[in-house]
Amino acid sequence: MMNEKKREVYVVGHRNPDTDSICSAIAYANLKNRINEDDSIEFIPKRAGQINEETHFVLDYFDTKHPDYVVDVKPKVRDVEIRKSEGVPRNLSLKKAWDIMRENKLVTLPIVEEEELQGVITIGDIAYSDMDVYDNTTVAKACTSYNNIVETLDGEMVVGDINGYFDKGNILIATANPDLMESFIQENDMVILGNRYESQLCAIEMGASCIVITMNSPVSITIKKLAKERGVTVITSPYNTYVVTRLVSHSMPVSHYMTAKDQLITFTTKDYVDDIQKIMAKHRFRDFPILDSKGHYVGMISRRNLLDLKRKQIILVDHNETNQAVDGYDDAEILEIIDHHRIGDMETLSPVYFRNQPVGCTATIIAQMYKENQITIDPKTAGLLCSAILSDTLMFRSPTCTFVDQMTAEYLADLAGINIEDYAAKMFAAGSNLTEKSPEEIFFQDFKKFDNGEIIFGVGQINSMNEEELKAIKNKLEEYLEKAKAEQGVSMIFFMLTNILNQSTEMIFKGKNAKEAIETGFSVKADNGSAVLPGVVSRKKQFIPAMLHVLSEM
Repeated sequence: MMNEKKREVYVVGHRNPDTDSICSAIAYANLKNRINEDDSIEFIPKRAGQINEETHFVLDYFDTKHPDYVVDVKPKVRDVEIRKSEGVPRNLSLKKAWDIMRENKLVTLPIVEEEELQGVITIGDIAYSDMDVYDNTTVAKACTSYNNIVETLDGEMVVGDINGYFDKGNILIATANPDLMESFIQENDMVILGNRYESQLCAIEMGASCIVITMNSPVSITIKKLAKERGVTVITSPYNTYVVTRLVSHSMPVSHYMTAKDQLITFTTKDYVDDIQKIMAKHRFRDFPILDSKGHYVGMISRRNLLDLKRKQIILVDHNETNQAVDGYDDAEILEIIDHHRIGDMETLSPVYFRNQPVGCTATIIAQMYKENQITIDPKTAGLLCSAILSDTLMFRSPTCTFVDQMTAEYLADLAGINIEDYAAKMFAAGSNLTEKSPEEIFFQDFKKFDNGEIIFGVGQINSMNEEELKAIKNKLEEYLEKAKAEQGVSMIFFMLTNILNQSTEMIFKGKNAKEAIETGFSVKADNGSAVLPGVVSRKKQFIPAMLHVLSEM
């Protein structure tokens, strides 16, 4: 028996993720999987942006798989309960299709060949075929196989090729005497008749391509021999003439009455539910076929399926503001938020577990949660969490760093078997090795948007222990700031070039009133789009509060 696919819960940090965002997502997903008692759920770490160089170093150092990138968490067709209606071949008889649909209570039946959707047939299509009784050439026009005819009539092929096709001629009922039959039977016709030897012989001599003998009447040796010589197919059926006449049209292949693929509205598993709802509202079809990324048939959905839509479930770490969250978060079900930043503007549809502590790093909180749940932290996870704390607190130099952060980092370093000073130097060096990067790649390594209700501004940051490297980065970014401001749709844009060793930041900026805001907020003199902020190393605790205060009074 195949195992059912587990329900996935994404643990994801903010856009333009830093080391804390990535490592906390990995560690918390691991914790949730270890304490979770429901085997049908799996917690999976994800990332909402590109991984920066520092985080690359950390993950590689501790031999940890990089979380997969999630573009958005908007519900897609694959999140809908897709009805796995099996496809049928295009040569299936209408009778067989009707039986399948009635047995499975289906309104629409997909026609599939080698996983490729050919079309669909509906109950209405079959009803229409049954009313189309005035054209006695329809069975031939449909190129109906003798196999279908025999199966539909519950009959037996006495003479002929079961794999052949009736593709020419009319359908006739021979109730008249042979003299009259000679006047209306034409070459290639199918003639339905009873046990009268003379009528059977007449039909063969007039060039009929098939005779259907009703009521399981015996077929003489002479008729069999003559039919074989003339290439005439002979079929017997247990039904009477009326029933055979009705049933023979049901032997036609579904392909003759199906709606072909190029006339259908199909969706893929990657389509967004919001998009397909608009299309479905404009077209009154009962069912819509679903294809996978290769164009193969997957199943069917209807409007009713959308009522049971299962929204993606997510846990947010290291943020709780809408402009930092993964796209589509408001269409997902947020289960938990674990963060150490100010409480932002995020709203949820139902109560969630929200843990927010005034510490320097989300990883510090998650390390505490391991202890609270009496779960041993393995060396690899310890290394990830320690790296996050060292990164977010600038190796305990940031004013956001608390005693708890430092004690936790030292405890984790011991578990991971690393020396904090040696390891941190390597980590920060890897993170600031940006000489080969483009201005855009550098800028969006750690960039966030903020607003005070009226003004939206963006702030990026790079930390380094190398003053010369910071100067080189500054030269690259100064010309890029104006373009970034326009692309991000913000009024002002700032970038913090933070020197970890001397605990200061050179701020470069663009935008109306940006210079005044820097000078007012930090009592410094700005010149040529730049200002040095002594003692300022934390975006969260030092720069953002000061900026929000200044902007509220401007």
